Amino acid sequence: MKPFNVFPYDSNIPFMRMRWVSLIVAALIMFVGIGAMVTKGFNFALDFTGGVGIELRFQKAPDVDDIRTRLTRAGYENAQVQTFGTGTDLLVRLQDKPREQVAHTEGAAAGSIAQDVRRIVSLPDNPAEVRSSAQISAQVGKELALNGVYALLFVIFGFLIYISFRFEWKFAVAAIITTMHDVVVVAGWFALTGHEFDLTVLAGVLSVMGYSINDTIVVFDRVRENFRGMRTPPYEVLNRSINQTLSRTVITSAVAFLTVMALYLYGGGSLRGMAESQMIGIIIGTLSSIFVACPLLMWLGVSKQDLLPKARDEAALARRP
Repeated sequence: MKPFNVFPYDSNIPFMRMRWVSLIVAALIMFVGIGAMVTKGFNFALDFTGGVGIELRFQKAPDVDDIRTRLTRAGYENAQVQTFGTGTDLLVRLQDKPREQVAHTEGAAAGSIAQDVRRIVSLPDNPAEVRSSAQISAQVGKELALNGVYALLFVIFGFLIYISFRFEWKFAVAAIITTMHDVVVVAGWFALTGHEFDLTVLAGVLSVMGYSINDTIVVFDRVRENFRGMRTPPYEVLNRSINQTLSRTVITSAVAFLTVMALYLYGGGSLRGMAESQMIGIIIGTLSSIFVACPLLMWLGVSKQDLLPKARDEAALARRP
């Protein structure tokens, strides 16, 4: 039985003919994302801004979505509600409500908000009991944001070193630019739409980096093989490489997208931000591996000579007894 391919292995779609258009469009989208981050900023969640954490216990297992809706209607925007321990225990995390910020101490403010939340979520047949409440400092959010930046830089430099050793510096530069394009577009989407940006979204953005670089390396592997085996100009080598990996790229992306979409639809509100960032990242990462990575290589002037030293080294090692 022949393997299923969305696109034939020997297809010849002229991707490289559109290279300047694709690079210009990619640059425009990236600049829009940067502009949104600079002008609008992010709608940071409690993880980064600070707020109140409240533990509630109900007599019966409550409806988490209903509680989240009740809190939103009462003015507690973007409340994070999740179960923990038994099904009757809930952890509610929310930013301070302006009208509630009248107490002189953090403990009093947290207690006042906790009682307000208990009143909002309690039902006649299922009252809530406040087990504990605590103020979450914004300083913790600043540290988390700084750690996220450190993680981002660590991943970028790690990718740069790995690709430089495995391929050649032009491949490394093209891969890093492509990956950063994907990250900026995903982050820009959250800035542009005002969707809440929390730790799960940050985790989703970091996972987008891994997905994007993996997709790009698959194409670059084929580029390297074709440069060593084909006697054609770089333009044709790059175009052939994209076409040969196109079916694999599309099928892998489609499966990953369906998996994350299921998480977005059925994973609940606490995971929706992460799933949203991953869905956008999969789409952008797939398109960038086709329309951005190889055009960037072409723009950097990659040629067969860039890979010849490595080819000679491998031949020399193969001749050793």
